[in-house]
Amino acid sequence: MNSKDLFSPLQLGPSTLTNRIVMAPMTRNRAAEGNIPQEMNRLYYEQRASAGLIITEGAQISPQGAGYPFTPGIYNDEQILGWKKITAAVHQKGGHIFIQLWHVGRISHPSLQPDNALPVAPSAIKPDGDAFTYNGPQPFVEPHALEISEINNIVDDYQQATRHALNAGFDGVEIHAANGYLIDQFLRNGSNNRTDEYGGPPENRSRFLLQVLAAVTSVCDSQRVGIRLSPLNSFNSMRDSDPMTLFSYVVQQLKPLKLAYLHVLEGSMSPLPEGDEIFDYKKLAALYDGIYMANHGYDRQSADEAIKSGTADLVSFGIPYIANPDLVERFKADAPLNAPDQASFYGGDETGYTDYPFLSS
Repeated sequence: MNSKDLFSPLQLGPSTLTNRIVMAPMTRNRAAEGNIPQEMNRLYYEQRASAGLIITEGAQISPQGAGYPFTPGIYNDEQILGWKKITAAVHQKGGHIFIQLWHVGRISHPSLQPDNALPVAPSAIKPDGDAFTYNGPQPFVEPHALEISEINNIVDDYQQATRHALNAGFDGVEIHAANGYLIDQFLRNGSNNRTDEYGGPPENRSRFLLQVLAAVTSVCDSQRVGIRLSPLNSFNSMRDSDPMTLFSYVVQQLKPLKLAYLHVLEGSMSPLPEGDEIFDYKKLAALYDGIYMANHGYDRQSADEAIKSGTADLVSFGIPYIANPDLVERFKADAPLNAPDQASFYGGDETGYTDYPFLSS
């Protein structure tokens, strides 16, 4: 009989997680000037340290990787020092924390880029909608299609960001290859129409991702490296003509790398065109013989069922963790959850960030 449940421990590489409840990465736009993590960020993560694992909000690997105001980086000494205070606080509470490494690619704006440069992407295809800038919403621009030498430089940036993450005390790193950001833009043919070795069949479109993973695992034990994918997520104008074939290939390439986990957003953050809703996530998970982390729309009951049935090893929660720093304790007690205040999700001060009540209060 399977005795695993949400509250069972799990060995994740060198880390022993006390439960299988994961805090998902969530952009909150509350870094200090210079994209430096600050005191209220330290408190925010410390409050949530009872999670089996925290995955931080995306941290840009370079100034070029930024796409939103007040998002933290992991590319200079001041940022490393800010993160060190966060990892120390989480570890002091007995928690574990990975940093999500992020490059937004085309989901940026010249006003957010060094020297007002164009955002970069695999192809010069403009996404729909507006960028969020320090001066409010601005229409997206047509990005600069990366040259191969520029691609290699970004791979080096991922490697250097990983070194910085280890110096900052993180237990591991998560490669953000989801949600329409740079790596996902290479993977899916709705955003990649290249005709060189980075475009065309899945083998080519996966090349950048696999180069990033090779660079990252050359400086960090692969058991401390996770990856996040979102096969169907249409957020940020994303689509692929054959996602099952593409992501089955990607997962098969991940298997021999012996990564810490595969983290999959099972669905879409934006409405999908009719006919695009079909994807076999159980088949994808079965292709992967390592630790599988499920995400998107789970509650206590469905997450527990996923663990008990073996369809997932970990479940990550997003919005519930915004409003419930003690989500583990609330789940254990089967207690009501605080309601999230959507108006304070992005940007601002401690309101709607570190002031949600604990069950004990």
